[in-house]
Amino acid sequence: MDTFAFIIHPIDPKRDVSRKYPLLGRICSERFINFGSTFFPPVYISEITGIVSRATGKEIKGWLLACPFTAARMLQLPEGMVYRKIIQTGRLAERLGAKILGLGAFTSVVGDGGISIARRLEVPVTTGDALTVSMAVQAIWKAAHLLDIPPETADAAVVGATGAIGRVCAQLLAERVSVLYLVGLRQAALEELRGELEANGCRAVIRISTQVEVVRQAQLILTVTSAEGAVIQPDHLRPGSVVCDVARPRDVSARVANARPDVLVIDGGMVEIPGSVDFHFDFGLPAGKAYACMAETMALALEERFEDYTLGKDISRQRVDEISAIASKHGFRLSGFRSFERAVTPEIIERVRQQALAGV
Repeated sequence: MDTFAFIIHPIDPKRDVSRKYPLLGRICSERFINFGSTFFPPVYISEITGIVSRATGKEIKGWLLACPFTAARMLQLPEGMVYRKIIQTGRLAERLGAKILGLGAFTSVVGDGGISIARRLEVPVTTGDALTVSMAVQAIWKAAHLLDIPPETADAAVVGATGAIGRVCAQLLAERVSVLYLVGLRQAALEELRGELEANGCRAVIRISTQVEVVRQAQLILTVTSAEGAVIQPDHLRPGSVVCDVARPRDVSARVANARPDVLVIDGGMVEIPGSVDFHFDFGLPAGKAYACMAETMALALEERFEDYTLGKDISRQRVDEISAIASKHGFRLSGFRSFERAVTPEIIERVRQQALAGV
């Protein structure tokens, strides 16, 4: 049986540590967990079983492993220290017999986007970013349809537009929407990206800003920064808008859920896994679902593509199209929407539509 492994790490320190070590999560402060993660070894979480290709009937198994660093710790520590801990976790995957390794959350964005990590491991590595792009864009088009927002006349925004995922998302959105706002920290990088999109003959009018408040102009927002905390607040959003939050930790403040019933916030990249998958661990998603970055690793294992796949800060459109076809072939599908750990029901969507129309 072909195999894979996927690395996760604590994003919400107390909550995520509690999922594996309930007592530690209860008695330890977030500050202590952040500090203590420096000294904790890689953690074996669980075996993943029941993934079966709908095209070939092939079954694979895998393992969830944890790099103990929290997101805050990864941002604080020297890059070399973070690499070493991720590589230690990768070597645990090698000892287990994994044929491909996926990097999750901050492990995929630290430094050069997995290139240095892949060079120091025998097992092939992917960040999962290509399928994340595909599923995030699919999700925002589906949400737009449900809220009767025609993309061709809509203003859209990509927050974190100059990052690895954001650049390709911007390319895909620019092909269809009316106006696209590119939001990022560096003016020069935004200008470069605008030039690339316009040179490729994009449909949208491209506007750039280093101020996140500009997203109030947009009906469709895709946000994918590498910020440690929330960057989008309730007063940043236009009534009736859709926000697809791909970032982990989240880019959208939890206050939006209560303060803005006229806005639809959806988690980006939740995927239905083919077969009867069992993670033997609760990482916060419903049964049978996974994040797109995990799904990319699984799809490559089913396809027997045991090679370094999505690495670095420059993801090509061709790679996104290829992994989309591979995932679709084996039965991976965009799943239902979730928002702040809860399912998005038809009633919620209708409420957003009605309150937006009423100007509430």
